[in-house]
Amino acid sequence: MAFELENDELSSESCCSIESERKSHHSEKVKKNLTTRLNRIEGQIRGIKGLIDRDVYCDDIITQISATQSALNSVAKLLLEGHLKSCVVERIHEGDDEVLDEFLVTIQKLMKK
Repeated sequence: MAFELENDELSSESCCSIESERKSHHSEKVKKNLTTRLNRIEGQIRGIKGLIDRDVYCDDIITQISATQSALNSVAKLLLEGHLKSCVVERIHEGDDEVLDEFLVTIQKLMKK
């Protein structure tokens, strides 16, 4: 349920401006959520480094790496959804169909991982 609230918050925000310098425009609540998630991921990375330093069993380290990748994917999904529901839709409404090609390239980048 919290995920649904986060998505609603992301979709209601304007993500990117069309000015010469594009910027995201997330609410403070959304930024705090993303920052909290990224701080947690940063801690996971430090934890993985510690596991390697302590010569922990490789399979255990790989499990932690997988969890970290999953957490990063969750952040990317939230950003992608917000981008699609705000920036992409806004730019299409303004007649900028090039945003679709940009969005497809972004999806391809995410799918490589």
